Order: sequence, then C-alpha cells, then structure tokens
Amino acid sequence: MDELKARGKSFEISKREVWDAFLQVKDNKGAPGVDGRTIDDFEADLKNNLYKLWNRLSSGTYFPPPVRAVEIPKPHGDGVRVLGIPTVADRVAQTVVARHLTERVEPIFHEDSWGYRPGRSALDAVERCRERCWTRDWVIDLDVAKFFDTVRWDLIVKAVVAHTDAPWVLLYVRRWLAAPMQQPDGTIVERDRGTPQGSPVSPVLANLFLHYAFDMWMSREYPSVPFERYADDAVVHCVTERQAERVLADIGR
Repeated sequence: MDELKARGKSFEISKREVWDAFLQVKDNKGAPGVDGRTIDDFEADLKNNLYKLWNRLSSGTYFPPPVRAVEIPKPHGDGVRVLGIPTVADRVAQTVVARHLTERVEPIFHEDSWGYRPGRSALDAVERCRERCWTRDWVIDLDVAKFFDTVRWDLIVKAVVAHTDAPWVLLYVRRWLAAPMQQPDGTIVERDRGTPQGSPVSPVLANLFLHYAFDMWMSREYPSVPFERYADDAVVHCVTERQAERVLADIGR
C-alpha cells in the first residue's frame, strides 16, 4: 500500500462518494472530535474541506487523527463504555469506506444479524426473539465481553480482503484500526487491537468479523438452533436444558 502511494497512483474515489458520505454524517449529527470542530464548523468552508478530504483519500495521503475518548455509563452501574469519537472530516472519510463495504457485504450477511444494518432495528430483533420463545423453552443470552476493545486486527483485515478488491479500502481500514485514542485529560494512548465504538466504519467491521466468527459458525455447527444477533449481543434458542448447556459450552470454547 505504501508503494502505491509513493508512486503517486491515485485511487478511484469519486467526489460524489465523498459528498454522499458528508450528507450521511450530517444527518447522523454527532459530537466534535479531538479538533473541537462541529459539523457547522466543517460546513462553513464545506467546498474546500470536502475537496481536501477527497484529494487526500484519492491520493493515499489521508492519515486519521486520534479519536476522542468519551466514557458512557453502562446500565445498572456495570461500569463504563468507552466511545471513540472521530473528527467530522474523519467521520466523512470513514463513511466513504463504510458505504463501500456495506454495499458488498450486506447480501451475504445472515438473516438473523440485526445490528447496524439498513432497514433493521433492535425492535425487529426483539420481535423475532419473542416469536421463537413461544416454541423453544430455553435461551442462551450472551454478550461478547469487551468485543469492540479487543477484537483482533488481523482477523478483521482478513475478512475485509475477502470482500473487496479496492486497495484503498484495505489501506484506510488498517490506518483507522491503528489510530490512537486521546483520553479526556489529553493523554494519547496507542492501540494494538479493537475497533472503537462511535466510529462510522466500526459497525460494518464488527458485523463482518462476527458474520464469520459467530453467525456462520452457528449455521455450520448447529444449523437447527436459531438465534438473533445484534452486534456483539445474541440470544440463542434451544429446545431442552441439555441442548442449551451443550451449545453454551461450545460457544464459550
């Protein structure tokens, strides 16, 4: 990837892709990143800001700034969840890549993957779960502990490679995975794993990883056992207690 950049070869990223990504970021709103700039600030010089971003993305010279760490209390006093808030410009850049990947992976995702996908919601997952609870008496309620903080980069990249031949997508995914995090006190923390919650590209990367690590594994090992997965949370439906204990043990391993 660095060789491609050094030779001055441009990547095929259209200005329209960057514009559409900005509109999506604007609709989603969101807080400022480490530079303190709001969406209104970015929009004040929109033409120049978008042109500079497109130019850097298409030439391979875009490097993401650190993400701003924000601690969000978990329900029931179960500690805090750390979100990583990118700058507005970085959110636009990530959305360009996220839209590219989403278009390619949506058709292969499991029908019972419900989180962060177009036209699907948590309530859709709850409705499907409720229907299955009428016919199966035992459930496994699971949450992958610290998934977004600990998921391995090499396995995410391996999954991305399987679904795109665009070298710029892989280049920028690697850079975003390795982007440092700025703590509330200003300290910069380097990272060697995980994909921060709060960034536009993280949901599709998480779903892509868990598509292989959980959805396809369940379909292969337990094709008759239905489930609903919402990001790193899932409910698995079993007929008997014995079956539930066996499936739970295998998922844990």
